[in-house]
Amino acid sequence: MSFDLVLFGGTGDLTWRKLMPALFQAFRHGKLPAGGRILAVARDERSDADYRKFIKDRFVEVESSKRPNEDEFARFAELLHYRRMDLSQPADYAGLKQWLDERGADTVVLYLATSPHLFTAITEQLGAAGLNAPHIRVVLEKPLGHDLSSAQEINTVVRSVFTEKQAFRIDHYLGKPSVQNLMALRFGNALFEPLWRRESIANIQITLAESLGVGTRGDFYDRTGALRDMIQNHALQLLTMIAMEPPSTSDADAIRDEKLKVLKSLKPFTAESVSRDVVRGQYRAGNVDGKKVPGYLDEIKVPTGSHCETFVAIRTEVQNWRWAGVPFYLRTGKRLAARDAQIVVNFRPVPHPIFAGAHRANKLVIKLQPEDGLELHLLAAKGTGVGDMLAPVSLDLDFDKAFQSDRVGAYERLLLDAIAGRLNLFVRSDEQEEAWRWVEPVLDTWAREHSGGGEGPRGYAAGSWGPAAASALVARDGNAWSEEQ
Repeated sequence: MSFDLVLFGGTGDLTWRKLMPALFQAFRHGKLPAGGRILAVARDERSDADYRKFIKDRFVEVESSKRPNEDEFARFAELLHYRRMDLSQPADYAGLKQWLDERGADTVVLYLATSPHLFTAITEQLGAAGLNAPHIRVVLEKPLGHDLSSAQEINTVVRSVFTEKQAFRIDHYLGKPSVQNLMALRFGNALFEPLWRRESIANIQITLAESLGVGTRGDFYDRTGALRDMIQNHALQLLTMIAMEPPSTSDADAIRDEKLKVLKSLKPFTAESVSRDVVRGQYRAGNVDGKKVPGYLDEIKVPTGSHCETFVAIRTEVQNWRWAGVPFYLRTGKRLAARDAQIVVNFRPVPHPIFAGAHRANKLVIKLQPEDGLELHLLAAKGTGVGDMLAPVSLDLDFDKAFQSDRVGAYERLLLDAIAGRLNLFVRSDEQEEAWRWVEPVLDTWAREHSGGGEGPRGYAAGSWGPAAASALVARDGNAWSEEQ
């Protein structure tokens, strides 16, 4: 299958930090379809040779095991092409169409790796130039909008040019092997599904923690914040995969229909429940990995007195028969104690304990990063011959060790799926809008508090697990975050 992959924003950070290394890994593993071309477009005047050197120079920043040697890059570079484009000029889109039409590839993928505020203008120009034929797909990188209204505006324009099956909205978390294993865990095994309900599960925790701060991206992050950056997309997508009903098939729409039902079942927020069930924080100076780090307000390009949240913890519920009454806790933040992404499923304790010793309930830990695997925490007899004492034990599965062959990274998987036309791991427009609809009352409440001179986010020391109020949020139900158990 011949394909042309066009990267709008071809000299930007996303392209050379994420997309090019992912494309090279697909090439190295022999998974990139033969007969492909990769065209980068940007405003700069460059030749193909100049662009290939630009990409080669930036591979030095890639993890050493994933860098190409001279021979590998020479072969990969033959796929790379460059074209200067002013994204506001119709003539440049006409020139792009002519370049693509000359070869007539089976599939054309247009990847918008640009600032989201350009999405609507680029999409309109693509439509006007006729770059929306059935064999053409468009990939939209997050963030998709700043709120519900802007997301709907983008989707309206995209739908006016492309069909839903041509639109691939990326959430790179969905490409992680560990996230794909959520589906396999639930629907490929008979072990857990009978227990996957309110009668057996006490609560579910989703943590997406980062030890890094905002670095040099203070101006961008201050316009975004943790709720938009991590909760509205990544955390909610994980929640839907944990809570969804079994789809009838593995077809993309069958899966996304069930995810949408979960989003529509989330307990809606009111101004009162936002103050009760949402904690927002902002990191102050502290220590991370034994080094002193500045507070958010002292970071580069962060406005003085900013009320932007760098931490969010949320308590919510999925209001349906399977999950009624089960708390779901979502938590994300920067400058936390560790880089750790995981889902913890806490089961209910046994109804009548008959053994001495620990009475800790079972739990399943689904590790997303930096490790990729499963931990099942159980109780077992010590076998000491002195009574029937129980002690905690765990079964630990490391997927990287279990599967010795090279595993496909998130962007590599999603790029290959976009080229092949597989929509399973991409977000449908109604899912995306429903997620914005759910978080919007939180954003509105914070905006009113800010305009009324409210206190803003709670401070927390860098290197901690966030404000104390986040622990209190969970403790109110008699529960604790995983690191406090």
